[in-house]
Amino acid sequence: MLPRPSTWPVRWRLAAVSAGLTLAILVLFGVIVGNLAAKRVRDDFNREMRGAVSSLASQVQIVDTITNTLITREPDLGDFASPNDASVRIYGWGGQELDASPNAAELGPPVPGVREIAGMRVITATLRSRQTGRIAGYVQYARDVQHVDSTVDRLWLVIAVCILGATLLASLAGVAIARRAMRPISSLTATARTIADTGDPSSHMPEPTADDEVGELARTLEQMLRSLDAARAERETALKRQREFVADASHELRTPLTSILANLELLQDTLDSPTQGDERAMVDSALRSSGRMSRLVGDLLLLARADAGRIGARTRCDLAEIAASAAAEIAPTVGERELRTDNELALPVDGNPDELHRLVLNLLDNAVRYTPPGSSIELRVRSEGGDAVVEVADDGPGVAAELRDQIFERFVRGDGPADTATTGGSGLGLAIVSAVAKSHGGRAEVTDSERGGALFRIRLPLRAAKSEQRISPTLDRL
Repeated sequence: MLPRPSTWPVRWRLAAVSAGLTLAILVLFGVIVGNLAAKRVRDDFNREMRGAVSSLASQVQIVDTITNTLITREPDLGDFASPNDASVRIYGWGGQELDASPNAAELGPPVPGVREIAGMRVITATLRSRQTGRIAGYVQYARDVQHVDSTVDRLWLVIAVCILGATLLASLAGVAIARRAMRPISSLTATARTIADTGDPSSHMPEPTADDEVGELARTLEQMLRSLDAARAERETALKRQREFVADASHELRTPLTSILANLELLQDTLDSPTQGDERAMVDSALRSSGRMSRLVGDLLLLARADAGRIGARTRCDLAEIAASAAAEIAPTVGERELRTDNELALPVDGNPDELHRLVLNLLDNAVRYTPPGSSIELRVRSEGGDAVVEVADDGPGVAAELRDQIFERFVRGDGPADTATTGGSGLGLAIVSAVAKSHGGRAEVTDSERGGALFRIRLPLRAAKSEQRISPTLDRL
């Protein structure tokens, strides 16, 4: 099925319109010229025949004698008829045939005027006696009209071929002209596509070569890009200031929060008397809130540093050992769940041990939080190609399909009966996982585990191509 003309490229539509107008004009012109030429051919044929009949009639003489016998005198009818392959017959006044050209066709009885007989045009002229003035006979002159019709047909064929040829040439010329006219538009489109792919509005549109509509479009797009570039620079500057502010504020908040926690812990130790139960409850509540605030500030500080590009110190570390340490730390909180680890080989990477520890710990904490009691959680650390892979799989309810695209965004939390945490999370745990993975040149992804639950996978580049044997012991089963 051919595409609709409305879906054609602009250059094709311009060429089609040009060819269509050319075809309409040429058809109208061809019809007019063809009819005039055909009429001229037929008129010339009829004029030749009338001239031939007049010439023949002037040369034929029929003389009355005393005995009423007709004597004819005419030129050689064979010589007269042969140049035009005509047929000539001469009749007396009573209709008796007096003479005929060689191989003359049967033309019927003489009837003055013009007739069509068997594809031949027949003109019959009367002959009058010079002595008496009465009708003395008739001359029939006939020629085949087929060659006239063939000439007219060839004329129409030539006109049709010329019209089609001119239309084809107009189409090719229209395509060439439209392509040349659309070349600046194609250049603007290619530049705009490159800017869209790279997301860099600092690029420039091609300089217009003419002061026309396309040039005005190029200048307008250039002005738009400059405005977008300025807005982008202004936005990035504002975001950078915000990130730096959050990072600095989070850093400054850590010291007073640490002091508050220490003072609350000291106050908690002094409130041992049964009469101080209410005060002890308030201190415990303030201590829990301060601890949660301290963790939230730590999360914000880590994310703010990642946003601001403040990369922590990188050292050679063993990702498998870090994962085992995180599993040991999370073990007391798993409750009735089963935690299994599989990390027998050392995985050397260049990274920040504290950030990587936080990455694995957040993954395990997320699995504990969103799996019901009796579930199993598996921590797997392995190498794959040139990457170190950390996987945390469970057999819980998994991650909803509509949540997977935004699961690593900030302040996004799942909801439902699988959330077993006694206190609501901040929604920053998986965002920290993604930020740490990206800052170490890796990536985070989520999919379904083989047991139907959630599978979080982290890929980080290995320091060396080959894995080394572990030196420290692993946590096999908790």
